[in-house]
Amino acid sequence: MNETTTIFRRAMIAGLFGMLATGVVSAQDKAAPKAAEKATMKAAASATKPQVEMRTSVGTIVIELDPAAAPKSVENFLEYVRSGFYDGTVFHRVIKGFMAQGGGFDKAMAQKPTRAPILNEGEQAEAAGLKNDRGTISLARTNDPHSATAQFYINYKDNTFLNHSVAKDRIPPQCKEASAPPQCKSLGWGYTAFGRVVSGMEVVDKMAEVPTGAGGQFPSDVPQTPIVIEKVTLKK
Repeated sequence: MNETTTIFRRAMIAGLFGMLATGVVSAQDKAAPKAAEKATMKAAASATKPQVEMRTSVGTIVIELDPAAAPKSVENFLEYVRSGFYDGTVFHRVIKGFMAQGGGFDKAMAQKPTRAPILNEGEQAEAAGLKNDRGTISLARTNDPHSATAQFYINYKDNTFLNHSVAKDRIPPQCKEASAPPQCKSLGWGYTAFGRVVSGMEVVDKMAEVPTGAGGQFPSDVPQTPIVIEKVTLKK
């Protein structure tokens, strides 16, 4: 197996939509100071950034969006919020120590039709300081870097390998040549973070305690007790 093939396979494994990934939680991660985390999240709130309230079957989460860092991604998310698209959907993939993904399937695990995908803004967002850190919300996608639509995920830890800069650094030499194969176009983009949880991260953590298994088209990581997104509203 050559190096390019290996990189392609790794990229496919890392895909957040329809691909499986694993995460390891250290004892230090588990012992994160919750009070300090809450204080930091409250301090991060800004009156110039829109906030949405996501009411779920396990509690309420408030997410602050950053249109300066990822304008297309924020507007895309808000259009789905305003239309009521997320109401009644579920968090269909929850991997403790990695991320909780939702916004694309209903309670029967049927995938909802979406609008057209948007362009990847991972580089721009990271340059503005918004990365795939614990508590940030990012757009899920396939291996096509410009395939993000409605699905999103919330990071349980600093998932640096999902950032644009790391993905760019991992582009193999063969993909930097003029004769690079077409598959190379999918590498080096990363995933776009477009906001962060400012209240209710303990709710997101609670989701990771729900037993998971097979469900719908997924062989694993599906909460066996559905975690329903009951209502998402724009606060300001």
